[in-house]
Amino acid sequence: MPLDSPRDMNLSRQAMKAELLDAETELKLAYAWRDEGDEAALHRLITAYMRLAVSMAAKFKRYGAPMNDLVQEAGLGLMKAADKFDPDRGVRFSTYAVWWIKASIQDYVMRNWSMVRTGSTSSQKSLFFNMRRVQARLERESAAAGEVLDRHQLRQMISTEIGVPLHDVEMMEGRLSGSDFSLDATQSTEDEGRSWVDALEDDSAQAAETVEQRHDTLQLRDWLIQAMSDLNERERFIVRERKLRDAPRTLESLGQELSLSKERVRQLEAAAFAKMRKSLETQSREVHSLLM
Repeated sequence: MPLDSPRDMNLSRQAMKAELLDAETELKLAYAWRDEGDEAALHRLITAYMRLAVSMAAKFKRYGAPMNDLVQEAGLGLMKAADKFDPDRGVRFSTYAVWWIKASIQDYVMRNWSMVRTGSTSSQKSLFFNMRRVQARLERESAAAGEVLDRHQLRQMISTEIGVPLHDVEMMEGRLSGSDFSLDATQSTEDEGRSWVDALEDDSAQAAETVEQRHDTLQLRDWLIQAMSDLNERERFIVRERKLRDAPRTLESLGQELSLSKERVRQLEAAAFAKMRKSLETQSREVHSLLM
């Protein structure tokens, strides 16, 4: 697999020159890092397995990401593996690290494939990295058998083969069919330079909607002011402190200030809301139907 630049080649050469650890040495280094926080042991362990990280990164070069970035992500995965590795489990570090390296590279590739999130579930990730390979194999097998598969049949077979829902296959097929394009690009030469962004629907509030919303807000404010005016001073105080503050006060704190029990404050609050409800119901049929 070709590399991007002399820097990439240098990274690869350095990784290949690193020492090869036997199982006993690997175990000692893992214990030294886990139990003693020995950074020198950690550095030696990671350096020894950077060749594994570089090798795995090269396999994802076909997704269009720079090799140097892939190696960096593989290195991050390797460090996560070293940090979480438990030498007591009896598993070689390289075996454990493979999963973390692969996960780190895959996450990077999917984050950078498109501005639209390509896959967030395990089935979608499996599709992203296996769909083309499975599709190519199914097409070869059908051609060898003298069969011709239509698009729907092929999607169903991919869905069954990978074990994912059919709608995920259809979604991923669209995502993989092409890269992102600019909304500022012109639609065609026949549209007098009209760009795609000009065809988007304006979802901002229209003038009529804005006026209507402002009118409703002011009307509701007047109703609430009127309802509040029907309360006595203590009830208004409780309602303001309980419902109109950015950080509502507790029944207990109000009880302490008013020299009342928490239960009594709750009763006064309920009585105040009942008065406000009655006031609002008498002012508007719309409010009455909303509160019913």
